[in-house]
Amino acid sequence: MSEQNQTIKGKAFVLGKNIDTDQIIPAEHLVYSLDDPEERKFYGRHALSGVPDEQSGLPQGGIPLVEADEFESEFNIIVGGPNFGCGSSREHAPASLDIAGVEAIIAPTFARIFYRNSVDGGFVIPYESLENLSKKVETGDKLEIDPAKQTVRNISQDESYEIRPLGSVSDIVNAGGIFEFARKEGMIDVAS
Repeated sequence: MSEQNQTIKGKAFVLGKNIDTDQIIPAEHLVYSLDDPEERKFYGRHALSGVPDEQSGLPQGGIPLVEADEFESEFNIIVGGPNFGCGSSREHAPASLDIAGVEAIIAPTFARIFYRNSVDGGFVIPYESLENLSKKVETGDKLEIDPAKQTVRNISQDESYEIRPLGSVSDIVNAGGIFEFARKEGMIDVAS
């Protein structure tokens, strides 16, 4: 996860509304160990593999986040519709996006547990937009997220949009997750 005050530049991958955790990482792919580096990368390969074409945000149907036989995506910013990350509480959902190379997700609203799992696990930064950018941004657009200015600049379309500040979760994001934050703040003993 990038620090919340750093600018993130990259290519957008657009999705529709109500993208749930089973679409982000389908249950049949929950067989890999997150602790084993050779198995962990398969979460990246299968990230968003359960999203149906009608929710892909693309008029001609979906394209994969990660190309066949690859483990990381060329897209590092997801632009989603409302209620992103609804469904079960599996932390594998934000973890799979992180493993695929996604740094940030921009959506007008997030499911609460997905938002917390993203922040607490140090996976991806969830930015809330003031409007539904999945209706304005196209997959492949080059974006620049500037948290300090609270803006997303669409370089491809020469437009700018506003995002909300991260607020109280920014310290957790900057630390790299809840456990790193707790160690930094002296809430957890650091092993010698």
